Parts: sequence; C-alpha cells; structure tokens
Amino acid sequence: MEQLGPITTQHYLALSALLFAVGAAGVLARRNFFSALMGLELMLNASNLAFVAFARARGDQAGQLAALFVIAVAAAEVCVGLALVIALFRRKETVDLDAYKELKG
Repeated sequence: MEQLGPITTQHYLALSALLFAVGAAGVLARRNFFSALMGLELMLNASNLAFVAFARARGDQAGQLAALFVIAVAAAEVCVGLALVIALFRRKETVDLDAYKELKG
C-alpha cells in the first residue's frame, strides 16, 4: 500500500471551499426554507473549517476563537430562522420559497 503525504493547510482550505460551494448552491437552488437553512449552516461550517485551518497553520488560537463565535452566531441564526419559518408557515401553510416572493400585509 502506498503512503500518502501529510495533510496540509491547502487540503483543509480546498475542503472548506468545496463545502462552501455546496452550501451556496443549496441556498440558491432550493425551494424549501429548511433546505436553504441547511445550506447556510453548511456555509458557516465551511468558514469554521477555514478559520481552524489558519489557526493551525499559524500556531495560535485566534482562528479557533473566531470559529467559536461563528458557532454562537449560527445557533442564534437557527433560532431566528426557525421562528420565521413557523410564522410564515402559519400564514400560508407552505414552506415553499416561491410562495413568499411578494409578502403583503
């Protein structure tokens, strides 16, 4: 069996870019609120991976601290996002994003 080389910061950043692209495609292509929120969470996790990879490359803890703040913001975003989904579902009885293009009072 062939020995693979060490995993470098470029590997982590390539994975982070791939995860961010998948999340962005999920946000742009989905018609469901929950799928769009999952894509947004995937994008936030990709940024966390990049922060931690840079912290590892530099040898300090600043990137890990930034990732911790991103996790806190993501938790708050999920709470607010789900509250909005529930409120909008009660209004139109669907989670389809096309139904909410024009919201009128």
